[in-house]
Amino acid sequence: MSSRVLIGLIAALAMSGAALAAPSGSNSLAVADAARPAADTARDADRKPMEMLEFAGIKPGQTVGDFLPGGGYFTRIFSKAAGPKGTVYAIINPPAPDAKAPNPIIALAAQADYPNVKVVQSGIGSVVLPSPADIIWTSQNYHDLFLTRFNVDIAVANKAIFNALKPGGYYIVLDHAASPGAPLIETANTLHRIDPALVRSQLESAGFKFISESKALANSQDDHSRKVFDPTLRGHTDQFIYKFQRPK
Repeated sequence: MSSRVLIGLIAALAMSGAALAAPSGSNSLAVADAARPAADTARDADRKPMEMLEFAGIKPGQTVGDFLPGGGYFTRIFSKAAGPKGTVYAIINPPAPDAKAPNPIIALAAQADYPNVKVVQSGIGSVVLPSPADIIWTSQNYHDLFLTRFNVDIAVANKAIFNALKPGGYYIVLDHAASPGAPLIETANTLHRIDPALVRSQLESAGFKFISESKALANSQDDHSRKVFDPTLRGHTDQFIYKFQRPK
């Protein structure tokens, strides 16, 4: 092989690798969305939304479930990443009888900027979607399934998520890491953390296949002993991100 041909092949491979590594245009636009609140964009350095989108693998036209979306930080981003032909189901609990204000996700779904966001109030222990999802995402909330006040049957809840996905669909779990072997219920209720090994074991028991892990939000300086709301730690906890698949 001539040196000229060899150089050409190396250049082509380099260009191919760069293309694979480059973030998709839809993801870049989703993060740059001008309609995102300033309070959300101020958290981007800590939450790394571009890396999260690339790991989740959300594509235009897909159906995405945002399970327990909080204030909608990722809901807005997923809406733009899925695009006008996609759908984002924001999965929340029905309001409590003594609720003083509506869930902020309801107002988000009414905004003209996010017309593909649909609110699903099926409850966290028995998720049922109007149509199967390509991806279901939950961030910093899987441990909430073990909060005493919710009284969730975790086996039922995980199987409901499994059934809400298309065959071959993905479930992404991002949460605050607890120390290995940390007691499940006590740690969830006090520190709002969970042992990553328990998450994997439970979801594999529900029929999911573990695919991969991202270390983008790992923090070795977090000793796992403090509550995640500690002001000296908040936003910088050691977080794990797991990708699971419903087998085809």
